[in-house]
Amino acid sequence: MTTSLVLTFMGRDQPGLANAIAQAITAAGGNWLESRVASLADKFAGIVVVSVPEPNVADLSAALRSLDNVGLRITVELSRAAPLPAGYKILELNLVAQDRPGIVRDVTQALHQLGANIGAFSSDIESAPFTGETMFRATARITVAEKITPEEVQITLEQLPDEIIVDFTAGADKPI
Repeated sequence: MTTSLVLTFMGRDQPGLANAIAQAITAAGGNWLESRVASLADKFAGIVVVSVPEPNVADLSAALRSLDNVGLRITVELSRAAPLPAGYKILELNLVAQDRPGIVRDVTQALHQLGANIGAFSSDIESAPFTGETMFRATARITVAEKITPEEVQITLEQLPDEIIVDFTAGADKPI
């Protein structure tokens, strides 16, 4: 029988950190299933879902804790995959706006008011062509009730005190 684990980690970015984690997982007979990993501001951070034979969980946890000697802090949590309730769908959207403090708070608050659950969120800032203004860009994958339309999400976000442009990924409003 296998067990699903969620690993979260962070440390000073340096070559070989992802490989060290992968080697520990493989040595314990585990399988790296899904991940989100990034290097930001000289830090290497991520979240990984792994499956591992139940008898090897303790060995894997110990091996991952030993990576502290290379400056990598790792937490290990048991995971239970819960199916999404009927009547929900996933929407994938792209946002663009002039950057300002609080924009992520405002976007996430508006999504929360719609009853959305954020499954993935990625953001960045960049200079706008020609003007050089700092622009906020984000992509998000949200789960909403079937009754919530992409247009409703768009109107809600575009009513924020910025000129936020919302685009949806084609076909992303299909039921799960």
